[in-house]
Amino acid sequence: MEEQKEKNQTQEAKQQETQNFRKGFFKKLWYSIVNIEKYPEMATEGVGRAISYLFKIVAILAVVLSIWMTYETYEAVRDGVEYLQNEFPAFSYQEGTLSVETEEPIVIGAEQSGVGKIIVDTKTDSEEQINQYLNDIGSNESGIVVLKQKVLVKTPTVVGSISYDYQQILGNMQITQFNKQDVINYANSNQIITLYISMFITIFIYSIMMYFITTLWYVVMISIVGYITAWLLKIKMRYAAVFNMSVYAITLSVLLNVIYLIINMFIPFTIAYFQVMYVAVATIYLIAAIFIIKSETIKKQAELMKIAEAQAIVKKELEQEKQKEEEKEQNKDTDKKGEKEDKSGEKKEKKKDNNLGEEPEGSNA
Repeated sequence: MEEQKEKNQTQEAKQQETQNFRKGFFKKLWYSIVNIEKYPEMATEGVGRAISYLFKIVAILAVVLSIWMTYETYEAVRDGVEYLQNEFPAFSYQEGTLSVETEEPIVIGAEQSGVGKIIVDTKTDSEEQINQYLNDIGSNESGIVVLKQKVLVKTPTVVGSISYDYQQILGNMQITQFNKQDVINYANSNQIITLYISMFITIFIYSIMMYFITTLWYVVMISIVGYITAWLLKIKMRYAAVFNMSVYAITLSVLLNVIYLIINMFIPFTIAYFQVMYVAVATIYLIAAIFIIKSETIKKQAELMKIAEAQAIVKKELEQEKQKEEEKEQNKDTDKKGEKEDKSGEKKEKKKDNNLGEEPEGSNA
């Protein structure tokens, strides 16, 4: 009864701990970084909750990226107004098409713009030429390509480029046409805040979708490595459990990416092979968790062996006690039998003596 009671208490404690995990996102965030031993317990919540957790940490990354790019846009607009007034040629926008009054593409250097290289070409429709402009910016640099019907924004932290369609963005704000002077007047007014809000929302939606898919792909790759590791260590684990643990293992990598973005807001720099480090950190966390599971398994096996040995010793002692009891019983039976034999002999002797002491009848005659 006591063992059953202890077992029930243990199960209740585990259920309570699982419920505590489900209550707080930040608790999971903390455990994912500093308490790898909790990975198996968090993994038991299921794939759905792991995906939900992944979406939340990616949302944090998307918010930081959106703030950063919106801030960069604000700085670019402030510096760009002066450039428009003094150096940039006349331009006009009407019904989704931008036209700049210049025959040759305009290239503004990164030092001059403050946001990276800016290339303006509203004459070309060639995808090859557009890709060439993006290549000219470089994979580790920021830049903007202004085209006839859209603008492409490229940053080192985003794979590829982000595209903004004029008609989609400006149409939501009910802007159908403007010219150079209208832009200058608008940039100097309070109405531009609406543009920043619209830009933030657009970047956030795009970023959260892009980063979620990218991060999910990294999780799948890491989980495959973890599953192979578990197989090599002869640990029986379902792939779903390894996948869930991979989600929590990638937490630190995502947060490092967030810190990287924040620092880049103030001190622009590039870390070589950041993506390699990103995957490596998560993989190390997952493998460490699997080794902990292996260690716990070995401990449990050792405990079971000790219990089995203790049971064998107890069983042996019980058998010895039983054997002693049986020997005692046998000795008692032997003693009783001997006593009975002694008593029987004594009776016979007494009877014999009695027979000898009696005189035969008629002896006095």
